[in-house]
Amino acid sequence: MNKNKRKNWFLRHKWWTVFIIAFVVMIVAIFTTAKKVEQKKYVTMDITRGDILQTVTATGEIMPVNTVSVGSQVSGTIEEIFVDYNTQVKKGDKLLTIEPSVLQASVDEAKASLDSAISQRNYAKNEYNRNKTLYNDGFIARSEMEKSQTTYEQAESAVVRAQSQYDKAVTNLGYATIVSPVDGTVISRKVDKGQTVAASFQTPDLFYIAEDLTKMQIETSVSEADIGMIKQDQSVTFTVDAYSGQTFNGSVRQVRLSPTTTSNVVVYTVVIDVDNSDMKLMPGMTAFVTIVVDSATNAWKAQNSAFLIRSFDGIIETSDKSITPQNHLAIQRDGKIILVPYTKGLATATETQIISDEIIDGDKIVIGYMGQSSKTKQSNNNRGGMMGGPSGGRR
Repeated sequence: MNKNKRKNWFLRHKWWTVFIIAFVVMIVAIFTTAKKVEQKKYVTMDITRGDILQTVTATGEIMPVNTVSVGSQVSGTIEEIFVDYNTQVKKGDKLLTIEPSVLQASVDEAKASLDSAISQRNYAKNEYNRNKTLYNDGFIARSEMEKSQTTYEQAESAVVRAQSQYDKAVTNLGYATIVSPVDGTVISRKVDKGQTVAASFQTPDLFYIAEDLTKMQIETSVSEADIGMIKQDQSVTFTVDAYSGQTFNGSVRQVRLSPTTTSNVVVYTVVIDVDNSDMKLMPGMTAFVTIVVDSATNAWKAQNSAFLIRSFDGIIETSDKSITPQNHLAIQRDGKIILVPYTKGLATATETQIISDEIIDGDKIVIGYMGQSSKTKQSNNNRGGMMGGPSGGRR
């Protein structure tokens, strides 16, 4: 009986019952939403002050500034070698000699030809002088005198030709002794005693002499994306594996305009001057180079990932379409989110300089918020960029 009464009561007051239930659900939803909004947490990155260096890195080989290749202009068998690797030489010092018998024979042959030409020239000269006298006295015809004159002039030319051949043979004999063209250090020796040198088609390399090992250079390859930042006299630091705990210094001397293509990447050669007064650096060492392009001191800066945000959706609302993450930062300050204009300054592999007069100590860059849905992120990605968030990164 009591059950029937309760059932009748609910039937008579069903609209009030529905209203009370809806009201309770609404109140619960409002408090739940308010709690969620209150607990919304933003993902931020710190803004710090400090020095920042913009650099370009590369690798290159350490080489002497001037290396002279010493060769031979004559062929023959090496008779004696007077220097070896690392030998210090002065200009004019004897390096090696080539067995001279063949060259000496050429000199003797050329001398004999010269003597014969001189003898024939003297005979032709005397003959011409006699015929000229006879012609003047009317005893011979003019044609006979002119013939003797021509023979004499040809003999004179033959003497000049023979003298040239003799001088050439003597010069080649002198080439049998190879001397150093510069002061320096022998860094490579290509031949041994008894080896035959054949200079018929091209000059063979016998030695490489480094003119001054206290002055070295590094030739590095810099890609076309970075070459525009490289200028003459920029400071350079580099390391080598032989001295892992030491950093060496240098400066950019030249940016060569001739490009080369390596693995479809256009690169340019940058030449760096290095002081090697302590003689620690050796030719052929690999240098890991850092070229300092620009620097800033006591600058605002943040990690590069702080600038990957592509939209302020869900962070702060703005109706101004000109305000974008490219020219404004969403800053968390005193528990509030504000927009601050900025421009990017120097950039490194990990940090970027922030140029803005409105940044203060304690500011943090908002890059997203906790609980962002993957659907929201995907939506922003489809608009051509990636939504800032705790998992932000370039894709």
